Amino acid sequence: MAARGKVLVVDDDESMRIACAQALEQIGFNLTLAADGEQALAIASRESFDVALLDLRMPGPPGMEVLRRLKQDSPNLMVIIITGYATIDSAVEAVKSGAYNYLPKPFTPEALTAIVSKAVTARRRVLEHACISQELERKMLSEEIIGSSDAMRNVVRLIRKAAPGDSTVLITGETGVGKEVVARAIHRLSRRSEKPFVTVDCGALVESLFESELFGHVKGAFSGAVESTVGKIELANGGTLLLDEIANITPQMQASLLRVVQEREVCRVGSAQKKKVDVRILSATNRNLLAEVHEGKFREDLYYRLNVIHIAVPALRDRLEDIPALVTYYLKKLATEKQRPVPAVTEEAMRFFKRHEWPGNVRELINALEYAVVTCEGSAIGSSDLPYGANDPESQGLLTGGAGQEGLLARQEMNEILKALKQFRGNKTKTAEYLGINRKTLREKLRKVEERESGSSN
Repeated sequence: MAARGKVLVVDDDESMRIACAQALEQIGFNLTLAADGEQALAIASRESFDVALLDLRMPGPPGMEVLRRLKQDSPNLMVIIITGYATIDSAVEAVKSGAYNYLPKPFTPEALTAIVSKAVTARRRVLEHACISQELERKMLSEEIIGSSDAMRNVVRLIRKAAPGDSTVLITGETGVGKEVVARAIHRLSRRSEKPFVTVDCGALVESLFESELFGHVKGAFSGAVESTVGKIELANGGTLLLDEIANITPQMQASLLRVVQEREVCRVGSAQKKKVDVRILSATNRNLLAEVHEGKFREDLYYRLNVIHIAVPALRDRLEDIPALVTYYLKKLATEKQRPVPAVTEEAMRFFKRHEWPGNVRELINALEYAVVTCEGSAIGSSDLPYGANDPESQGLLTGGAGQEGLLARQEMNEILKALKQFRGNKTKTAEYLGINRKTLREKLRKVEERESGSSN
């Protein structure tokens, strides 16, 4: 018969040790006996146990100290205090300090076996829950954070460390690297996962409406306030608030936000009543916020309030080894969404994916893959299915790394930009979003086109 579990009996009374051993061994438990706390700690340092039966009054170290050290070394060990009626208060105190339960002396063999059996069941449930939680965490992160490069492993490590607490987190990285994905992973692995996750796009906020957007307002607070509204911070109460593009807020907005971060309370515009909020604040930016502090553009006190934990998400060009995994994952996802068969990828196309600069990072890669999924007519994505004019015979130099690559890439890229600009009637914000690049990058590329055209006309 397989052992039902391992039990350590710690008592200076030899007859008590023997009686416990006999009762528990009869129903299949594996027993180890210790005459005092020092002996018990030495044994527990070498072996693992499911349950420890511990007498509080013994020679040597106090029973409460033995309990503390046993739980410190083996947090999932179920410790049952065996004690005389005169020390019931101590036993209750021990339970408050981490013991599973207590059993007053004298006790029957039936009472002993019942409480030990329950303790073993409880321990196994705790271990199963821990295993399930770890597996869920691993699965969740693998679904959201794609890649096994050293850079991404460091991001995952920081997410795991940051998630359980309530510290503010500053997430930095270029546009399109997946800063919001990181923020959502932190939220889903936190104790707030069942509560709201609310995002505020600071880059789209008008200063005059900043406080109304974040704090809410009461009816009649200003012209157009026809009814009371709840602000984003209140909406996130109990959960997580992501302040995206945090570097874009003005000094006045920064002052208002600092008060919220410090005091964790909001006051709706037009009201004098303050309301406490329990919200975790995450921030994201594609700019160097510390440089903005040194230039006087961002408040130093707010910066340090927001940057308790810093997670820097690497650019795609700095983790090229992750591209095959990203391509595989997003091709399957996109094909499922569009109800199409999942296409394979030719070596030629994969070479292109690995060699393209990806100024729009993962977002640009996803856009390229979506284009390929929609346009692909065969069972595999080839050069003709890529969104950079790669079906042009001249483009083979780009895919194989031949001569003329830089100029060809620039022409193909610019054709896509001009087509997108036309599609969105000159709206640069929508064009940049569609192409998976930030507005600054788009402006820089358009400037180079103007310079090229100006040079060719002279």
